[in-house]
Amino acid sequence: MAFDVLPGLGSPMRRLEDPRLLTGGGRYMADAAAPHALHAVFLRSPHAHARIVAIDAAEARALPGVAAIITAEDTATLGHNPAVTEIKDPTGRRHIEPPRLPIARDRVRHVGEIVAMVVAESLAQARDAAEAIVVDYDPLPAVIRGDDALAPGAPLVHEEAPGNLVCDWHKGDAAAVDAAFAAAAHVTRVAFRSPRILAGYIEPRGALAQWQAGRVTLTTPSQGVHLLHRILCDHILKIPRESLRVVTEDVGGGFGPKLPPYPEQALAVLAAMRLERDVRWVQDRTEHHLADTHARDLVAEAALALDEDGRFTAIRVEGVANFGAYVSTVNPTIPTGGMAKVITGLYAIPAAHLHLRCAFTHTAPVDAVRGAGKPEALVLLERLVDQAARETGRDPVTLRRLNLVPSFPHATPLGYRYDSGDYPALMDQVLTRADDAGYAARRAASRARGLRRGRGFSCHLHGSGGWGTETSGVSILPDGTVEARTGTQSQGQGHATAYAQILAARLGLDPALIRIVQGDSDRIPRGGGTGGSSSTIISGATMTRAADTLIEQGREAAAEALEAAAIDIVFEAGAYTIAGTDRRITLLDLAARTGGLSASADFADTVETWPTGIAIAEVEVDPETGAVTLDRFAAAIDAGLVVNPMLLGGQLHGGYAAGIGQALMEDARYDEDGQMQAATLMDYAMPRAGDFPALDWVSVPTPSPNNILGIKGVGELPTNGAPAALANAVIDALAADGVTHIELPMTPARVWAALAAAT
Repeated sequence: MAFDVLPGLGSPMRRLEDPRLLTGGGRYMADAAAPHALHAVFLRSPHAHARIVAIDAAEARALPGVAAIITAEDTATLGHNPAVTEIKDPTGRRHIEPPRLPIARDRVRHVGEIVAMVVAESLAQARDAAEAIVVDYDPLPAVIRGDDALAPGAPLVHEEAPGNLVCDWHKGDAAAVDAAFAAAAHVTRVAFRSPRILAGYIEPRGALAQWQAGRVTLTTPSQGVHLLHRILCDHILKIPRESLRVVTEDVGGGFGPKLPPYPEQALAVLAAMRLERDVRWVQDRTEHHLADTHARDLVAEAALALDEDGRFTAIRVEGVANFGAYVSTVNPTIPTGGMAKVITGLYAIPAAHLHLRCAFTHTAPVDAVRGAGKPEALVLLERLVDQAARETGRDPVTLRRLNLVPSFPHATPLGYRYDSGDYPALMDQVLTRADDAGYAARRAASRARGLRRGRGFSCHLHGSGGWGTETSGVSILPDGTVEARTGTQSQGQGHATAYAQILAARLGLDPALIRIVQGDSDRIPRGGGTGGSSSTIISGATMTRAADTLIEQGREAAAEALEAAAIDIVFEAGAYTIAGTDRRITLLDLAARTGGLSASADFADTVETWPTGIAIAEVEVDPETGAVTLDRFAAAIDAGLVVNPMLLGGQLHGGYAAGIGQALMEDARYDEDGQMQAATLMDYAMPRAGDFPALDWVSVPTPSPNNILGIKGVGELPTNGAPAALANAVIDALAADGVTHIELPMTPARVWAALAAAT
């Protein structure tokens, strides 16, 4: 495939949306005007597992301002919130998926599950009414960890899932792996328990359901309106699609958990329809921690086989993935397929086998958060590589170089096809950026100050995903405005800038003329939303094709305007010209002359790309306190051809920061009774600016052959790599003290305890 590097692409243009956002022009859900809207509050279970014996809402209904109290009895017609991906066991049986209803009917299965909805004239009245509802619970034993849930005699989460097993999932060639391990010169093994994390977005979720003449408009922060629209109408509310419009305006962060449909959205629409009033709900921070989807909850053991020369011959992973209380929207393929995509990393490993048992527990459902199953997989892989180097007396850089994929396309043993890359060049560049030559001196200097310095590598990648069900439209209006409509959804990534640059380069126009329209089920014909680091792949490629179609459609009109044959008309730099002359008409003048130009295109490329990176983290550890200081962080990345290096840098900074936070401090932990121990930001630690050094990165691009622009998805790549680099760096710092393993997050208490146990 040939790639057009057009003027404007690859330039560090500032974000077009920032002046509006920085001057208070943001349109977030809570900003939507609805002056007479009722306010909704949700009564949530304080128990991780309990029977609902009775609910008495009589006193609450009699309170001033209360418009309605909705319980399970009032939602009997509502349906299941289904998963849209699936996994199967070796016999072909689909994962078990018990009903997930908007309001718990006879039993609650995690703290924060909804048991009633209150709708009142004011928020204070709604809160008072919620406190007045009396729920008689019969508490039951709960199980919190996935491996505990699969143990004999564990409390049962769903009758439909004996033994709490969602699915017994396998992938790969077990026989080939067994043979490789039997013939191996050395086998390295590691075990790892990945903690839960939260998304922690600035804007919490919410829903504004506005009723007008029998139709409801739902405004809600999301990662794509079409999935919400389809599931709400077809599965949960069971209403005609024309009865509901779904709108998403500005979104203050998504990271995965704003993709799934949630009970609150369905219940807000239901209340608006029944009361024929507008209904507003805005989530508080504790609700986000208790009820939004979590991520990463995995316990696993992994083994790596090496031959006499140090070449990797096979990898095996056995683990348990905690799904929480229900099967969330895309989670079936997150710990399973997400791991499978990256578990062989940047290495030419010829055999692999994965075996994950997926479990129900009495915790909030788990789903995609930035990285979606890959950060925890890459911690396993990269810990294996470092441990293998230590056990066999090899240099970790030399061992990695020996095993890097040498050529492309590359077929992995689990059925994936890496599109392009130059992995040795990534290693060369990151070592330069990290000042490899000066590392020994820095380590000695740290030791002289009583500190331990370590360096950790992470060879990481991402396989972009998402849905290519996209139709993008491009219109040039008579007034010279360019409007582009697309089904992906920005949550802060800079879509308005990236897409404008792509279209401006194709059409030869000023990017400031281009307005990107997203997030409206009435105006956008279809779209898969944003997820899997694929937005620019999907919308960028499809807008490019729509722009090409528009140019061709305008050729006849240009020929008529210029009084020439269409075959003699050429288009470049935003204008049609008669070949060999200076007679021309600009695209904007042509649109004004014809009343506007418009074209659309369906996605015709491949969603999948394989962005890659190698990161080096350098830490100092204080053995007296266990405190870990990240002193240096460098990365070399391949995100294909770059649309805007400023946006790329923003994605890298944010993504590596998220992964570093997960490695050092973030832990959405429960106690043994299923009570969330990190229900507020007082107890859930998130990284701050002072926790990071300057990030030194360099782009080493190889174009992807899978799409017309040669680009690769980058949003999740850095998050995938940072935890492994930090884990390896801390162990490297403490290996001489006898520390071989520390669970994530590597808090000062855990680091100090590991040192104390080793001495």
